[in-house]
Amino acid sequence: MSDPVADTTLGKVRGTEVRGIRVFKGIPYGAPTDGANRCRPPRRAEPWTGVRDSLAFGPSSPQMMGPAMGASTMPRPARMDLFGLSDPPDIDQSEDCLVLNVWTPGVADGAERPVLFRIHGGGFGAGSGSWNWHDGTNLALRGDVVVVTVNHRLSPLGYVYLDELGGPEWAGAGNAGMLDLVLALEWVRDNAEAFGGNPDCVMIFGESGGAAKVSTLLAMPAAAGLFHRAVVQSGAVRDVKTPEEATGFAERYLTELGIAPDQLDRLGDLPMQQCLDAHMTLAQNEGGFQMAMMMMWPVADGHVLPAQPGDAMLAGASSTIPLLIGYTRHELFMAQAPEDLPDLDDAGLRAMVTSLVPDRVDEVIDTFRRTNPGASPVELAAVISTQAGSGMATMELARRKLAGSTAPVYSYMLTWRSPVAPELGSPHGMCVPLTMDNIHSAQWSNVPEAQPLADRMSQAWINFGTSGDPSHADLPKWAPYSLDERATMMFDDPCAAVDDPFGEERAILQELLGYE
Repeated sequence: MSDPVADTTLGKVRGTEVRGIRVFKGIPYGAPTDGANRCRPPRRAEPWTGVRDSLAFGPSSPQMMGPAMGASTMPRPARMDLFGLSDPPDIDQSEDCLVLNVWTPGVADGAERPVLFRIHGGGFGAGSGSWNWHDGTNLALRGDVVVVTVNHRLSPLGYVYLDELGGPEWAGAGNAGMLDLVLALEWVRDNAEAFGGNPDCVMIFGESGGAAKVSTLLAMPAAAGLFHRAVVQSGAVRDVKTPEEATGFAERYLTELGIAPDQLDRLGDLPMQQCLDAHMTLAQNEGGFQMAMMMMWPVADGHVLPAQPGDAMLAGASSTIPLLIGYTRHELFMAQAPEDLPDLDDAGLRAMVTSLVPDRVDEVIDTFRRTNPGASPVELAAVISTQAGSGMATMELARRKLAGSTAPVYSYMLTWRSPVAPELGSPHGMCVPLTMDNIHSAQWSNVPEAQPLADRMSQAWINFGTSGDPSHADLPKWAPYSLDERATMMFDDPCAAVDDPFGEERAILQELLGYE
């Protein structure tokens, strides 16, 4: 059988076939972003003649986990080893990184399949749509859907806010990476039919940083109409950077580069590695790896992003878009390799809780001891930090979406423990191989016990992308979320539909942290 060829708006592309799925890799949707295009909104890729080979992944964005991270003295989280992310695939990093990948059961066959548009995690500073746990083959096979993964600009190349320092000429620089995603979604709109997909049935979904990007896209006018369902996995974001915060970082970043605010045109002349190194130096001076991850975020600039995502949703942004949202039980603290789990005693637990919730600390700890009988101080710390962070952010974003929306919201929590490392609980990132039906892509999920759960979760995601309702026959009845019942699907062995799971935990943190 000959290699599949698809006719896109920019030119023809040649792919390959894997288990009956047509695979196209490294298709350009945007022009190179180096030189004069650095830190500016993206431009469409130039058309080509003939048939372009799309047989290998294209470059990933230059990022923290590339040469800059390798040269840094900051330790990389041990979790990456367990999850198979300690050494990303041998893929080039380049500012010519605006590329995407497509998995489809058919080409130009008029099938009008749902399109599942996967946005990778890694905060706004790392990651790639080419990592093996994002492979779309199994989803395309299971659900007769088209899967798209995408690379976009990260770190200072995508999120240095220059509007206040450089004026209108640099408008959009602080959200350039988000505008890349909008351009990629425009490509999907224009080319879905060429790959057997339906441009009017597009689901955006992502975990961690990918979920933060989904949260942000829900609030971006430029993205309106380009997607029709949204999934936020372990990364709900209510607020991004303010112009004041982002300008302060930009000033320090330019100082590190030796560039004055009236010399911004010099940004395009610097070696790319120098731009990354300046980011890493600032991060080391101001807080290390976590600071590096948090420095580079989108900006509520009043134009590309007119308001904070949570405020925009409360006011009705994306009001017709169904939302599936959730998190894992042990997002934080335990998400490390087993040998690196901290030796935390009761005093350490109390100190940690005090840093999160200064008031009624003993009451908080007693509440969580009741809801987690027999849990060690380490696990209690993990659950408390998760509920105070990801849990409350998830429920608050769901509340705001409900208040400003006519579309349903569905809630889930992942509580399954892998037999590979049960002491980790259900850590951050666990949902990715399960929802992508790629259990072999991570050490902890590469066990037979994971496949039944992957079957249920990936089918739910497919169904949600298809109809806006994740329900299917192999799950209990899954009702939409409301503030009265707080219906939540608990993904475990077995799965269960529960109203207001861990409601005692939610109630006390909601009160103490000031959530409605």
